[in-house]
Amino acid sequence: MEGVQKIQENSQERILEVDLFAELKHGAVVSNLAYDVATELGLPEEECYQLAIAGMLHDIGKLKLEGYINGQEQNPMVIEELKYVRMHSTLSYEILKDQGYSEYVLESILYHHENFDGSGYPSNKRGREIPMGARILRVCDVYAALSSDRPYRKALENEEVLRLMIEEIKNFDMQVFLAFQRAIHKGGKNGIKEKTGYRNEGYFTEGNGNP
Repeated sequence: MEGVQKIQENSQERILEVDLFAELKHGAVVSNLAYDVATELGLPEEECYQLAIAGMLHDIGKLKLEGYINGQEQNPMVIEELKYVRMHSTLSYEILKDQGYSEYVLESILYHHENFDGSGYPSNKRGREIPMGARILRVCDVYAALSSDRPYRKALENEEVLRLMIEEIKNFDMQVFLAFQRAIHKGGKNGIKEKTGYRNEGYFTEGNGNP
């Protein structure tokens, strides 16, 4: 009996390590892609770098939810549909707000799940009310999510990812989305960027992309 318990404890530790690695990897991909999209939009270099920082840190609030998530590994779809998980963007903001990051970085993170049509969270902002940085992160986050492996599905091919995103185009700023498409096109097939070799990976939930 003691041996079985030890195996279960070790399994939970491995699950935690895999989850943390996946989130770090997702952050790195969103960071790279956000920088590319911002550059494609012609934003100042400093703003592009600020977005790269925001992309790396945008989901840090999920660390506060990991205790609950790691107790529910057998039903990942239920986990990602819980309204509680929607707190993560606000938690990310709260964690970072006194750590010396710019207001641009903080607002980009806080509002990165707002949808252009006003259906997002945490504040139901719409259109130009949503900070530009958050609009950019929104697109990059969804793309990184769809093109990654998840416990309940394999990573989708690039063509399928773009098709699904176009179906949900109401969520995105069209100007940002077009710049994103140009950036992906330059990156090569399936989001593989020739210069850096990264592949866009992360997380995604069914529906409108809000976990």
